[in-house]
Amino acid sequence: MARKSSFMVQMAREAARQARINEAEKKRHERERIRLLKEQQRQQIQFEKEEKMLYIESRIKETEDLNYDLKEQIYHLNIILEQSLQVNNIISFASLKSKKKFKSFSVPNEITVPTIEPEFESYSSQVKSQKFLRKIIPVLEKRYQKAMLEAKEQFENDFASYEKLERERISKLNTLKAKYEKEKSAFEMEIKNNNLEIDEFEKNYRNGESEAVIAYNNIVLERSKYPAEFPQQFRLAYLPNSKELVIDYEIPNKDIVPPVAEYKYIKTRDEISEKLRKDQEIKNIYSDVVASIALRTLYEIFDADQANNIDVIVFSGYVHSIDPATGKDIAPYLISTRVVKEVFKELDLNRVEKSVCLRNLGAQVSPRPAELQAVKPILEFNMVDKRFVDHESMLDSLQSLPNLMDLNPYEFEKLVTDLFARMGLDAKLTRSSKDGGVDCVAFDTRPIVGGKVVIQAKRYKNTVGVSSVRDLYGTMMNEGANKGILVTTKSYGPDAYEFAKDKPIELIDGGGLLYLLEQNGIKARIIFEQ
Repeated sequence: MARKSSFMVQMAREAARQARINEAEKKRHERERIRLLKEQQRQQIQFEKEEKMLYIESRIKETEDLNYDLKEQIYHLNIILEQSLQVNNIISFASLKSKKKFKSFSVPNEITVPTIEPEFESYSSQVKSQKFLRKIIPVLEKRYQKAMLEAKEQFENDFASYEKLERERISKLNTLKAKYEKEKSAFEMEIKNNNLEIDEFEKNYRNGESEAVIAYNNIVLERSKYPAEFPQQFRLAYLPNSKELVIDYEIPNKDIVPPVAEYKYIKTRDEISEKLRKDQEIKNIYSDVVASIALRTLYEIFDADQANNIDVIVFSGYVHSIDPATGKDIAPYLISTRVVKEVFKELDLNRVEKSVCLRNLGAQVSPRPAELQAVKPILEFNMVDKRFVDHESMLDSLQSLPNLMDLNPYEFEKLVTDLFARMGLDAKLTRSSKDGGVDCVAFDTRPIVGGKVVIQAKRYKNTVGVSSVRDLYGTMMNEGANKGILVTTKSYGPDAYEFAKDKPIELIDGGGLLYLLEQNGIKARIIFEQ
């Protein structure tokens, strides 16, 4: 009984020990599970922390990139003039010529590589190998002869096929060669003609022909590299007798200046904020851009003038915008200047203060270009009219006390044109036919009160009636003129004065004409034959 009791105790102790071990193992596993869970949590926190740091770094980098782009934009706006001073603006006519070479002749290998010609030896060699046996065994002689005949027939068939394939190959090759030579000849002829056109273009340019001078300077301005947002639209006209180039140039509006001065990343709000540029800074930068474009264009044209075709440039810069008052499209001029080459060449553009330089050149510059305050162009582009013709001064050729009625109508028109030119207007005589009812166009270049003036000259013996004044008024409307002047050797009827009373029309009769001539150093008479 004692043994049984001892065994039971032993079993109980073993069971308790095993339970203790199991419990300890269970706790160990639980501790390990908790440890692994905490390690995972720690790693997740670390990962999220690193992700957050990487994200913040990316946002900071994004902000830096935005600020870099801003600096780049402002930098390129600041060096508009200086950038052009480092460039050779002269156009090489040789560079305009094409140096392209026509593609090399190329066809597939199956056409260029000849077909392999069959040789009879390769067909008969197998049969000839039996030649020794047929001498020993006569019965093989017939077989040999038959085999040789079959080999010869096979060779002839294959040779015929070879010749056919070779003829087809050579025919295709010749066809392709002929096509290639034709295309090459056409290409080279086109290149030759184009290069001859360049030679003709250079010849005309050096001779000062208007179209060639305009085309050449178009190339000069087209090659000028500005920031991508600049419109670079312009039109040119050339007056060969005065060697004057007229440029109408579109300037970008003030949106070209970035409104943001700086970007900042705010970590607590995870946002990139904008610090706006001050209005005055935008205006200053934009004013500098307008001045830079004007000086740069003048420099590029004068610098590229290798044939000395240009003595004077009239530059007028305008901007396309919307009138906030009317919502309509407008194109106000922000700058206009007439510059003589000799004066401009004396400038050191690397050191000038742009606005001061332009004022010294007599430029009309908008005091507030960012607000689109317009100036009057020194020379409106439509002043360069194909109807205008050059002529010798009639005033200088008149003898003492001439009778104006002895002049023919065209001479009288020239006289009136010269008179208004001497009075300070920029007067242009039109050709005698197809002039659209205009004898003379004059331009009053004074700001505000000036503008385009249409002039008609009537060498009449009779009183001028209202119909001539109506015609003048219609021509004014058609020409978009600010004023109309009718000059006659006679007088006007009351209906003519009545019609002109409330309109921008001035009527100068014979007496008034003689007075104006005398005021400008010419004494003349008007005598009507009886």
